[in-house]
Amino acid sequence: MVQLLLCLLFPYLFYGITFFEPFQRQRIATLFNPESDPFGAGWNIIQSKIAIGSGGFSGKGFRNGSQAHLDFLPETKTDFIFAVIAEEFGFIGVCILLSVFFFILFRCFYLSFNARDRFCRLTIGGLSLIFVTTIFVNLGMVVGILPVVGMPLPFISMGGTSLLSFYIAFGIIISMASHKKLIQQ
Repeated sequence: MVQLLLCLLFPYLFYGITFFEPFQRQRIATLFNPESDPFGAGWNIIQSKIAIGSGGFSGKGFRNGSQAHLDFLPETKTDFIFAVIAEEFGFIGVCILLSVFFFILFRCFYLSFNARDRFCRLTIGGLSLIFVTTIFVNLGMVVGILPVVGMPLPFISMGGTSLLSFYIAFGIIISMASHKKLIQQ
């Protein structure tokens, strides 16, 4: 019953008197149909998809991507760095990058399960969840399944605040993991 009510009210909330600002409505509309404004709001997603698709299996080679280096793709060093990696290194490069991210994530979960107490376990798990959520949001917006919100890719995107935040987070994880469980006798 609640789902039916939400489905019936969504168009009214979206297009009527809403709590969404006009730029937020534009982002959601662009998410569902980026081709409706190919030279405006849909430009980023369209060019990102072109860059990812043109990379193919092995990519075009380092610094040989046409979308990124001919300035078709905006924000190539921050928000859309994944599209640049996919274009230059292809499917192989994307698989290597995602494998590194999965290794880091599984290592963090391993450290969380072997933490000395509940506080350390929850802290490591929470910081790991922030890490994986940031990756998911960035990859989702680059491939067009989430709205473009300006989320950097951890440890890859250029930018001081995000990089510093993740350095601090992983420093906390390493510090908590280095203190072993107390052996009960």
